[in-house]
Amino acid sequence: MKRLLGCAALLVLGALPATAQPARSPAVDAAAVTDALNPDTAPGTVLIARGDTVVFETTVGTIAMQEVAAGRLDLDAPITRYLPDSKAPYANRITSRMLMQHVSGLPRTEESPIDRDGWPTFYSVNLGHPATGRTWCEGPTTREPLSEFFYGDCDFIMMAAVIEATSVKPYATVIDERIAQPLGLASVGFFPRAEPTVAGYADGKPESTAFRLENFSGAGALYGTTRDLLAFDRALMTGNLIPEAERAQMWDGKPEYGMAALGQWSFSSPLKDCGDTPVRIIERRGAIGGVVLRNIILPDLDIVIVMTSNRAEADAAYGEIWQQTGISHDVMRAALCATGTPL
Repeated sequence: MKRLLGCAALLVLGALPATAQPARSPAVDAAAVTDALNPDTAPGTVLIARGDTVVFETTVGTIAMQEVAAGRLDLDAPITRYLPDSKAPYANRITSRMLMQHVSGLPRTEESPIDRDGWPTFYSVNLGHPATGRTWCEGPTTREPLSEFFYGDCDFIMMAAVIEATSVKPYATVIDERIAQPLGLASVGFFPRAEPTVAGYADGKPESTAFRLENFSGAGALYGTTRDLLAFDRALMTGNLIPEAERAQMWDGKPEYGMAALGQWSFSSPLKDCGDTPVRIIERRGAIGGVVLRNIILPDLDIVIVMTSNRAEADAAYGEIWQQTGISHDVMRAALCATGTPL
């Protein structure tokens, strides 16, 4: 996930294409949205606007699909085509698509030795140490590709390495040149950084200092504000970052992998007490230490909801939309269902 420089739930209703302008949507019930929040377990605020929008949690997926559109990356080719020196046990079978769907079988970071405050040494040693990064992720594993779905950081750390190979540039440079500069996202950067970001808390105490954010690499080492995250989402939704065909691939959730798409989850679900019409949802989430993120795109409604908190307890409190429980579902219902059906 991304370490955001703000603690807020940001709801944006973007403008629809000129060819499909509906009547103006009813005003969002601000009281209902506020009531859906829980300031004890997930402190934050809600901002509502019409027009702007941004995303950071899907950056690796977006860059990868840019490489696909440019003809430099084949999602179904073994990663050895781009990383011929890879020492991963099944490197000649693992593909970029498997990495982005988290079915590669790569080692799991929690399997590394445990260090201070229960953090795996993968996240606590200096970047460049053999116990972290690509070197560790290419270590021994008994799991074969496609054997099971598992959300792990090694997948996107390796995906970042593939992107560096296809683009012939450091990953941080690619982010800056293709995302931050073109979209004017002044807050976006890549850890490490000297200035402090939002402090996280867990069980009422400051989060551990045992982990290094830069060790998350392509899996979560980006930082930026929620408003710049909003701008990224909008650019993704309107085709300013990748062509429609590549975006459709990236948003194609697979039931056999728990509706995982390429770097995010894509599914449809009705909302409680909001009619039977399912809402198409693109969701990216993450939690590191005491900072939690939910980034939700509703492409058919041209709406984005970004929720962040600096309380670890918010990860559970946000809940599961498809189960119609938790703050994420309740905020979405409050925002969309003023008329009894989704806007």
